[in-house]
Amino acid sequence: MSLGDYYNRLLVPISEQDHIQGLVSASVALVEYGDYQCLICGEAHQLIKAIQQQLYDLCFVFRHFPQPQIHPYAQRAAEAAQAAAAQGQFWQMHDILFTHQQALGNDHLVEYANNLGLDIPQFLQDISSKVHINRINQDIESGLNSGVAAAPALFINEIRYIGRWNIDQLMAAIITVSN
Repeated sequence: MSLGDYYNRLLVPISEQDHIQGLVSASVALVEYGDYQCLICGEAHQLIKAIQQQLYDLCFVFRHFPQPQIHPYAQRAAEAAQAAAAQGQFWQMHDILFTHQQALGNDHLVEYANNLGLDIPQFLQDISSKVHINRINQDIESGLNSGVAAAPALFINEIRYIGRWNIDQLMAAIITVSN
């Protein structure tokens, strides 16, 4: 196997620490490295939602890959998602962050947490003391190990997807990889 082959494969397998929708035993595993402020990641979010409607035997995993050098609110948004996860509301916050990509300031994050009924003092404590930084950094590191340089990056059954971000091509790739 050449070095290039390694960079086209997901080197960190799905684990219990991941944010997972669906069953790990599904015939198709989709792993996304994403950034909440990245507009293409927002489009990918809509695309993945559409695929989840069509494919029932799908395991979807989201891993954080904030790019603060170009998206100044991405890191804090990832921390907010993790703070929500600590209260059992990761996917709800995940969807809100992608729906409101243009409004990721601190006031907005607190508003979203409040709308979800989270314990706000705990949420603020988690973010201010940066308790979830290591978890986010583990996601980033796992992405870097698999050759991810920017978000979004998608792996289908551990193989890097490098096609266009549209439903037809992505579904075709999923079908090809899962056969």
